[in-house]
Amino acid sequence: MSRMTRGTQVPARWRLLACGLFLVASCSVAAAADAGIVDVHALPQLEGAVEDTSRPDPYRVEYRVPTPQAVTLQAVRKLLIAEGWVPYVLPLEEKSTTLKFKKGRQGLSVHFTQALGRPDQSVVYYTTDRIYSNVPFPDGASDLVFDGTRPYLGCIAPGALDATSAFYTSQMEAIGWRKLTAETAARWTTAALDETVPNGVRAFYDHPEGDTTQFYKQKPVMLTLTRRDDGRTDVDIRIAPFVLPVDLSADGDVAGLPRPNPTKTARGLGSATSNKREMSAAAMAELPAVLAFYHRELAARGWQEDGSAPLAPGDDVALKISNAEETGLLRLGRKYDFTMVSLTAQLKESALAARAKAKKEADEKFMKDAEAMARQVIAADEARRKVQAATLSDAPLSALADSKTPVPLPETAEGVKFEGDGGHLEFSSTSSVKALAAFYRASLKPAGWKEQPSVINQPNMAVLEFSKAGKSISMTVMQMGPKVNVSASGSGLVMAAAKPAAMQEVQAKSSEPLKPDPESQLPVPTQRSSTSLSTTKMPGSEMPFRRELAASIPAPLGDVLAFYRAELSRLGWQEKADGAAVSAERAQIDFTSPQGPAVLRLGRAKGETTVSLAQKNPDAAAKADIMPKPGQARLMLGNIGAKDASLTINKQTVKIAAGAGGPQSPKGPMLDLLPGTYQYALRMPGRPAHTESLTVAAGDAWGLMVGPTGEVLPLQMY
Repeated sequence: MSRMTRGTQVPARWRLLACGLFLVASCSVAAAADAGIVDVHALPQLEGAVEDTSRPDPYRVEYRVPTPQAVTLQAVRKLLIAEGWVPYVLPLEEKSTTLKFKKGRQGLSVHFTQALGRPDQSVVYYTTDRIYSNVPFPDGASDLVFDGTRPYLGCIAPGALDATSAFYTSQMEAIGWRKLTAETAARWTTAALDETVPNGVRAFYDHPEGDTTQFYKQKPVMLTLTRRDDGRTDVDIRIAPFVLPVDLSADGDVAGLPRPNPTKTARGLGSATSNKREMSAAAMAELPAVLAFYHRELAARGWQEDGSAPLAPGDDVALKISNAEETGLLRLGRKYDFTMVSLTAQLKESALAARAKAKKEADEKFMKDAEAMARQVIAADEARRKVQAATLSDAPLSALADSKTPVPLPETAEGVKFEGDGGHLEFSSTSSVKALAAFYRASLKPAGWKEQPSVINQPNMAVLEFSKAGKSISMTVMQMGPKVNVSASGSGLVMAAAKPAAMQEVQAKSSEPLKPDPESQLPVPTQRSSTSLSTTKMPGSEMPFRRELAASIPAPLGDVLAFYRAELSRLGWQEKADGAAVSAERAQIDFTSPQGPAVLRLGRAKGETTVSLAQKNPDAAAKADIMPKPGQARLMLGNIGAKDASLTINKQTVKIAAGAGGPQSPKGPMLDLLPGTYQYALRMPGRPAHTESLTVAAGDAWGLMVGPTGEVLPLQMY
């Protein structure tokens, strides 16, 4: 991904960050030149389709149809099946609304959205899927579950056992698979090729290197065919057990509980300090290996096994566990080619009581220590104030000559700051609070100002309130160290001031209509003092997740707002009726654009209008698997340093391995967070903890990349 500002030099650390939190790069070879990639532009489309050609992409097609989403989904499914595409579902994703299809070596993903503001219309997206590990589907098979990255296939073939076995014997060989024999399997010492299957047959295959189909090097697979009572045949193809890991290592903890490596998915609830915590995962290993992992890891963490628990549906193993403070339950079962893990831990009543007691004692001690410290600070501050007050003068004050302010200034006034348009005055003085209060009472009363009573009238602070003819002035006079600070505001201080030269220039320029810059990717006037455009995208892809334009324009806010409303409307952006907040000094408007949601923010600074225009692309974010869950934000972690790091945020500690999310490694860990501001702490060996804060909003995706020197670089991805 990249985030670059036009016209500026990019620091080295951002170039490193641009190498990626994610390194799933798109292939640059044209789709038509790769027999494993379908030409999505040649696929059939529904009647009445209107294709979006604004963003040409050889791997993706988008078109709109005049039917609701639910109707469109079924129609597309029927249309593609008629063209020979076979539908299937991914393991553990049976409820996904994305359709998956396979045709020979080619794969296809189809997903749908409702057309913007039109529930009677929907949008269809065809996206290519590369099948890295191809296995044949029997004609007419049902209940197809397939993953072309391992591979895994589970289905029901319509034919009898003998016919299905003959089909696989011929078709596996036709696409480059070779049936393993004792000689060809000699390198795997634990391979048992002669094992039998009750009421079925089993065979093992490998895929030699250098085959003409240009597959990636594949692990051996195990084909199991089982005769069904209805005359059909169950088909199961998975990675051969003898090449799967036996001694599993520990991955990063989830909710403070151990997780084996490798896992396909994992989720947790709670943390190491929670009263109750849960962890579930789909481990890519056989059940005995996963069970051995937990025997070892739980024992190393002080857990003991307390016998078996009743089995729930889907369980093969259920163990009661406990340690000094908690009781728990470990459940293991098989689903597809995964070992499904469920591990829960609950604090004992005695531990809950001990924690409550310890917290109460710690809170009481904290309060006592805080009170004692406060008394010391107050006493020291009082002594310091007395010493400082002794240096302040109580001498009567005269007014400063040639003052341009609506109220007089004392002769000892220093660092005067006056804002006539906002009605604010501030200065400091070496005179005492008593002398300054007396000065303003004596000088404002003859001018017709009437003082309102105030209860704050102390040697180190006084509040003065004056009124006259519907106008008011409020003054705070406070001792601040060796000087006294005076701050005043109110309608009685408002006065028209001569416009500085810079403002006069702005007004002169604002009379010239704002013209769009034809070279800019997002609208911006040619009359600007500065501009920058930043994008975040995946390496190898031209489709950004997010684009943001920042500019400073020497024109009134109203003119700039009118410019953007006109230009964005011309580009097909639609302003949300309930997403606008406009005032004289700032504006924020939410839009829906053809690419996705967008927001325009305007403000005023240094006599100019500041612009922030950000646009998101949900399709690109979904394709890269960085789309936050509804109502939440997503945080992606990476580490381009040479040492492992750990980051604690929202009561969760996540291990970030060295190189995770870097150019030569897969994605780093990801967390889903509720909107808000979070403190996070980064820890690396040999370095002190580094603490920062991060504010995330619903729908945001942020990346936190650990740099080579231990710094954390935040970047809004989406």
